[in-house]
Amino acid sequence: EGVGRPGIQVALMAALTESTLRQLSNTGTYPESANYPNDGNGGDHDSLGLFQMRPQSGWGTVAELMDPQYQASAFFGGPTGPNYPSPRGLLDIPGWQDMDPGEAAQSVEVSVYPDRYQNYQPVAESILDALTGGTAGMGGPSTAAHVASTGSSRVVFPLPEGTWVMTSPFGPRVHPITGEPSFHTGTDFAAPDGTPILAAADGTVTFAGASGGYGNLIVIEHQIDGATIATAYGHMWDTGIHVHIGDRVQAGQHIGDAGSSGMSTGAHLHFEVRPGGTNAEAVDPAKWLNDHDAADLPEATTDSPEECQNPDDPFDPDTGITPPARNADGSWPPGTCTEPDPTQPGRQGACVTPRTARMVEQIEAMNVGHNGITCWDPHEQNPTSDHPKGKACDIVFGTLGQFPKGTDKENGDQLANWLVAN
Repeated sequence: EGVGRPGIQVALMAALTESTLRQLSNTGTYPESANYPNDGNGGDHDSLGLFQMRPQSGWGTVAELMDPQYQASAFFGGPTGPNYPSPRGLLDIPGWQDMDPGEAAQSVEVSVYPDRYQNYQPVAESILDALTGGTAGMGGPSTAAHVASTGSSRVVFPLPEGTWVMTSPFGPRVHPITGEPSFHTGTDFAAPDGTPILAAADGTVTFAGASGGYGNLIVIEHQIDGATIATAYGHMWDTGIHVHIGDRVQAGQHIGDAGSSGMSTGAHLHFEVRPGGTNAEAVDPAKWLNDHDAADLPEATTDSPEECQNPDDPFDPDTGITPPARNADGSWPPGTCTEPDPTQPGRQGACVTPRTARMVEQIEAMNVGHNGITCWDPHEQNPTSDHPKGKACDIVFGTLGQFPKGTDKENGDQLANWLVAN
């Protein structure tokens, strides 16, 4: 009593966000939870069930929380709720009816990601429409039935607002790990490890698992404006995939978490768009998102790998600058790099810019525990690199070519944070 359609919508948004509407066990913390009916095994600390409630926070016993009806009663709360007056349920939140639904869900869940519940409002509304047979319960046609029959044209951005930074566009680039010229078939968005990844549109999951350099990959096929489009989401950790092949998902649904598996230098989402389906050629995701009013991103100047720059062309496609010719000894003329390379004293032609020299000096003074710095290099395999311009340095933590762990990773993170801050 007192919940009504608005309260059910808030609960759906919370459960979709926390568990994708699954009654999850947690055998890592509570092995006995596997003995109760469940829709799969979760692993978020000591959380259980639809709303990922914690026994240690007073929400209930393992047996109680493995009952979805009990979880719903606990979420709604109120004077007749099982935990009154604490922990608070929705009916215990003063003025919840006047709150934004996402804010109301957060008031109950108290998550470290308070903005993510809002992403599921369209999905929750579609579920309610399907169950009640009409839009907002007013007797109109079912939204879910409409989506199934005509295909969805609604496109959303694949990460929550305010969580990401675009770091690498679609098109030709120097691969950040191999150092070789390559073609980037997606757009990279740096985001904190664990940031929710959202389905860009309604569709069906055609791939979910490990896939070479992508690390863990999800591919979803959509029917948009009468055509088949696939979107792909890469580099999640093993625990960061929340869908399975064959699952039907909706725009904005939490399908995974940002990670750094595969050929990756840090937590981010590699996002691809493939007109024609799962195995079709990729196009610029920024343009596709812009065209569907889901973003306002800078678009690539090239559409396909065939338009890559000739490796012998001195034009730098990343900066739009044609570097000057090098001196006979391999060094660059004044204005590019003028200071001797501090990491290779005495090497003929090895120079760096004053800013780079100052940066190396500061890093060395910090004693951050690195395993070597190398700056100037002729980079014959890629003369447009910033190494021969004296503007780039490689700083190794641990063993080159291997992902650092333990203290090496901590030292690398510490330096990265210092560089960003300064």
